[in-house]
This record gives sequence, C-alpha cells and structure tokens, in this order.
Amino acid sequence: MHASRGVTGKDYDGRYRPQNRVHHGRCPRHRAGFGPGFFCAGVSATRRRSGRFSLVNAVTRFPGQNLTAAVARFREIGILAFLIALVVAFSIRTPRFFSGGNFRDILLDISLLAIVAVGETMVIISRNIDLSVGSIVGFGALVAAIMVKDNPHLPVAVILLAGLGVGGALGLLNGLLITVGRIPAIIATLGTLFVYRGADFLVGQNWTPSGQVYSQDLTSSFTDLATASTLGIPNLIFFAAVVGVIFIYTLRYTRFGRRIYAVGGNPEAARLAGINVARTTLMVFLMSGALAGLASVLYASRFANITTTEGSGFELQVIAAVVIGGANIFGGSGGVIGTILGALLLGSIGDYLALSGLSEFWQLVVQGLIILAAVIVDALINQRLQRALRVRRAGLEDDVPPAHVRVPEGTAAADGTASP
Repeated sequence: MHASRGVTGKDYDGRYRPQNRVHHGRCPRHRAGFGPGFFCAGVSATRRRSGRFSLVNAVTRFPGQNLTAAVARFREIGILAFLIALVVAFSIRTPRFFSGGNFRDILLDISLLAIVAVGETMVIISRNIDLSVGSIVGFGALVAAIMVKDNPHLPVAVILLAGLGVGGALGLLNGLLITVGRIPAIIATLGTLFVYRGADFLVGQNWTPSGQVYSQDLTSSFTDLATASTLGIPNLIFFAAVVGVIFIYTLRYTRFGRRIYAVGGNPEAARLAGINVARTTLMVFLMSGALAGLASVLYASRFANITTTEGSGFELQVIAAVVIGGANIFGGSGGVIGTILGALLLGSIGDYLALSGLSEFWQLVVQGLIILAAVIVDALINQRLQRALRVRRAGLEDDVPPAHVRVPEGTAAADGTASP
C-alpha cells in the first residue's frame, strides 16, 4: 500500500489528514459527532493493540453506514406502500372509509399514540423499553383534570408545563432505576407501570369524590386545547406534527441523536468511544416520560371525562406502532417517520374494523398478528444486513495500513489513547 494511503510518520499528529484516509470524505468520527481526532487516532491505537479495526468498526457507523441508512429508507417506503395498499383495499370494501371526514378522524385518533410512540422510539433505539408510558398518560391526565377542576382560572400553558414536568419526572425515575439501580429496563418499567397506576388510583380516590373528573368540571379553554383548530388544522394533529418534526431532526441531525443510535447498536463500544451511556439512557427516558406527560394533558383535554383507568393497555399500542414502524426491538435502528407510519397503519386497521362492525377484541388479535409479522420481517432484514456488513468490514480490513508503518512517539496512537 502506498504511503499516501496510509498513516505516515511524517505527517501524523493525531488529526485527520486527507492522505490518511480509510474512507472517502470527511473523517467519519468527525462526521458522526465524536470530535475531529477520534477516528484517526483510534485506528492506529486499536490496530496496534489488536491488529485489526474491531473497536473502530464497532463504534463507527461505517462501513455499513450507507447500507444501514438504505435499509431504513427501504423499510419506511415498504410500510408506506403497504399502508397505501390497505387504504385502497379498505376503500373498495367499505366506501365510507375513503372520505375526508374519516381520514381526519384517523389522524385525530392516532395523534396521541404518535406523540407517545416518538418517545418510545428513542427508548427502543437505545436498546431499552418503557412499559410504563400508558400509566404515565393515565396518571398525568387525571392530575391535569384535577388541576383544572380545582383551579379553573389557571392558564392552559401552566397545565401543559405541569404535564411535561410530571411525565418527565416519572420518566427520570425510570431512567434512574435502570442506570443507577442497574435494573433491566423491562423489569424496572414493568414495576413502575403498576406503581404509577396505583398512584393514579390513590390520587383519584383522595382528590375526587367518585374517583372521576367529569367534562362539566373542566373549562372550555382547556378542552379547546385538543378539540379546537388552528389555521384549519386540529390542534391535536398540530401538536403531533410539531413533535414529529422536532424529533426527526433530533435523531437524524444532532450529536445526541447519533449517540442514541450508538448506545443502542453497541453500548460497550459507545462507552469506549467516549459516550456517557448512562447519561444518554437517562435523557432518553426523561424525554419519553415528558412526551407521555404532554400526551396526558391533551388526552384529558380531548376526552374530558377522566377516570383512574385511563391509559390502561396504551403501552402495547405504543410499542406496536414503534415495532411496526421498523424499529429493532433489540436496539440500534428505527426512526420517527417509520413510527408515525406504524401508528397510521394501526389507526387505519382499527378504523376499518370498527366500520365493519367487528368487536374491539378482533382489533387486538389483528394488532398482535401485525406485531408478530413485523418482528419476523425485521429479523429477516437484520440477518441479511449483518451478512452485508460483514462483507464490507472484511473489505475495509483489507485496506489496513501496513504493519511496518512507524507511528512516532508522543502521539495519541503511540500512547494507546484516543480522544473522543
């Protein structure tokens, strides 16, 4: 291999040089948001210790970066195509399905689901799961309704902030149990599911005479929050759209979003890359809880009659939307667009079954079958993706700089360290 393609002692200073390339373009670690010097110093340090790019391959998104992105786009396009096919089929069988009013109802029905599912998407991408989001929605909805009932002149913005705060605090507690208590996420959030549900019941019994808040107890300004429209767009759909745009940008274009994918793909490699895995996990659960808290206020505003059983089973619909949307239940892949499409798919199927006169139990059966199908398809795609990544990594390792290239003393590579 020519010296111009490898790391030369003359120009190596721990920073990226075009002639020190292992990949075309900018330094991949710089592009991925881990700092301009990490990848190039890490290549030599890792190779010196292990003779191969094992660490670098684990913590960078190439050589499979473009392939992984292509697979993600393929999944989203596939879900969209399947959704369109279902809409056409449903419209042929039930003409009432294909109407502007019905589509509006579907969007309204899935808006709350989409908001909570966006938070769950980040949790699942980070190789975790949150089973408590349904209980957070129910608890937050009851708290918001009681606040409005007892303080009718309280500004709606304060209620929204309170919902975000309550949900964020409960999500933070989940994160602390997982990161500090080192309890597996599925166990920790299963426990808090029942804890938050019990707290919901206690608050309802102690703060309301019948354990329920009625629509006449709520102010019109509060109920308008989710039922009114702005510029012709129902507020509920507007909230869901804003949340979707914010977190599409967060996951795709911010350093924090890339860290979520890194933690979900390989937590140990992410830690070696300088990512604070515990902090990232904590923030993911906090944001998931906050979005569930936001949805809880909108839930109370839309449905008005709030009991202590609100949100029961909602977490299953949320997880279904995320998994159907293409997120890998084992972490490392997924996206907000896919999740929103998954929510639309669930909403369309549920609406069609309701128009057909089938019971809600059949809707649950269909949901379960769709989840199983989505997991099977995801497993098959991942098997093929892993094979393709192994081929690409093998090709990259063939381009390793020659072993006789000398790395000068005092550099990060010579010291066996790499700055994140």
